[in-house]
Amino acid sequence: RCGTERGTLLPVDGIGKLCHWFYGVVMTTMNVSLPDELKDFVDERVDRSGYGSTSEYVRDLIRRDRERQQLRELIVEGLGSEQVGPADEAFFAGLRSKISGS
Repeated sequence: RCGTERGTLLPVDGIGKLCHWFYGVVMTTMNVSLPDELKDFVDERVDRSGYGSTSEYVRDLIRRDRERQQLRELIVEGLGSEQVGPADEAFFAGLRSKISGS
């Protein structure tokens, strides 16, 4: 296992070294209780979607939720900002040009 358990650092060897290398941090264990129906759903998603483990699937869900939250915050910030012009085709072409550096 990677991480800490009850405040005690577990050895960072084997899989722990891999987790530390891949994520850049020591990982913590979290236990989640699910009804059988949800567990079956998660198991099916892991099998059908190519996730290596249930933990990988849950980490992906959490990352996606965090990204959605960040997007919501940016949208709210944008709604509160001054409008500089119409968001038409020319506006988005200009953005694409800025991003591509041309």
